[in-house]
Amino acid sequence: MPIAYSIHASPIGDLLLVANETALIRLHVREGKYVPAVPPAWRDDRDHPILNLAQRELDAYFARRLRTFSVPIAPQGTLFQRQVWAALTGIPYGATRTYAQQAQAIGHPTAVRAVGAANGRNPISLIVPCHRVIGADGSMTGYAGGLEAKRRLLALEGA
Repeated sequence: MPIAYSIHASPIGDLLLVANETALIRLHVREGKYVPAVPPAWRDDRDHPILNLAQRELDAYFARRLRTFSVPIAPQGTLFQRQVWAALTGIPYGATRTYAQQAQAIGHPTAVRAVGAANGRNPISLIVPCHRVIGADGSMTGYAGGLEAKRRLLALEGA
């Protein structure tokens, strides 16, 4: 299955979008942590339907015209990571949750650090809204796209 990618400009910096034939599999702030190098096997495809849909929806999100994404996603990770990422999609636009609340939401109330680690490895940033998770004291905590990007995203959403 061929992997396609595109680079998309956004108010928080360039975004790397990666898709297979059926779903978006990665979305990273390019200047952030854990951003994969683009291997030669991936093709730059500005006409890929999944990438085009993701770009249109991201533009609408940043223009405050979209709160819920419809682009199909397929995050790749361990079962625990996928549980954490699925729980992130339940955090409403404009709301925040703590790591402890997220650990409780997946039925592992003592796994707060593991939830934090899984959040940090979220392969589909923004659409799987890990930026909505904050510290127990309300502080801004780590975000693979950078804390300034996290502040801007939460401000955009009115959180």
